[in-house]
Amino acid sequence: MRHQKRVRKLGRTPSHRRALLSNLAAALIHYKKIKTTVVKAKALRSYVERLITKARVGSLHARRIILKQLPKKDIVHELFAEVAPKYVEKPGGYTRIIKIGQRRTDAAEMALIELIGFEGVYKKRKEESEEKRRKKKEKKEKEKTKEAKEQKATMPVEEKKEE
Repeated sequence: MRHQKRVRKLGRTPSHRRALLSNLAAALIHYKKIKTTVVKAKALRSYVERLITKARVGSLHARRIILKQLPKKDIVHELFAEVAPKYVEKPGGYTRIIKIGQRRTDAAEMALIELIGFEGVYKKRKEESEEKRRKKKEKKEKEKTKEAKEQKATMPVEEKKEE
């Protein structure tokens, strides 16, 4: 029986589990909302909430401790500059897990995990990516029409046959 066993092993070795949680935490801090399995989301919640609680202090010591767990400096900077100041007054509960059903391929329970208070940031990034996609599509269409015109101009003119 697994009574009072705190660590979710996730079917991985300790080093693999640390790497997985570190990468998921970096993605969550960067994107503010990610999609993963429910079990990983629950394991990630405690990992990220501890990081945010340490980052709320804002000291150099806290930054160095977090850099051991998240080796990406830009993500740690984002954590200290954007995320942690938002939760200075809040004693905990920085994340929200929303179950979204099963994955088609293997029927794993999926969930969205998001940082509370950053809902608008995620929507803004989504709109920006849609805008980029639309511009790219327009550019491709312009290139196609330009190619078609060039191809039409270079086609040999058929001479009329006189009989």
